[in-house]
Amino acid sequence: MTEDAPAPRRRGRPSRQDASDGPDARTRILRAARTEFAERGYDKTSIRQVAKAAGVDAALVHHYFGTKDEVFAAAVELSFEPALVIPAVLDGPPEGLGERLARFFLSVWENPATRAPLLAVLRSALTHEAAAKVLRGFVLRRLLDRIAADLDVPDATFRAELAASHMIGIAMLRYVIRAEPLASADPEDIIAMVAPTLQRYLTES
Repeated sequence: MTEDAPAPRRRGRPSRQDASDGPDARTRILRAARTEFAERGYDKTSIRQVAKAAGVDAALVHHYFGTKDEVFAAAVELSFEPALVIPAVLDGPPEGLGERLARFFLSVWENPATRAPLLAVLRSALTHEAAAKVLRGFVLRRLLDRIAADLDVPDATFRAELAASHMIGIAMLRYVIRAEPLASADPEDIIAMVAPTLQRYLTES
């Protein structure tokens, strides 16, 4: 090896130069992962592709997130930001819970920036068990369990899951299958129709 030849890259832990990128590198990885999963789906996205899109070494992706499943879960969470969402949904008069939940759900899907990764999540979950497992874990533990814990009704978790099934069904028909007239309906019309049902699931004893 000549003096001018570059040193070979080491596998395993990221180099000090990569690691010094800190939170900026982590944010780039998350954004790249969300884009890659949205464009390629779960099956066809690799850690190496995410790293390349983020401009970092693959070892740095493993350093921050571990496995592909964990990267996928973090990319899903980036779209929802549950720590910010749940208080906003649960705060306020109990009689408005169904409307707030329906409005939040549709606002996420109507936003092109968050719709694309969520489409990838749904499509991947339908065809790949690992993606379905990640989605189940995220929806159940990070969203529904938090909502259920704040409900003063019997079978709170079951009710929260019924509400989620209703909303995911809407997402499938409106954004994935694009069934008409639901696909082109005004979001406010959907909220007006869906909110009372969600309210009944979540608050009526």
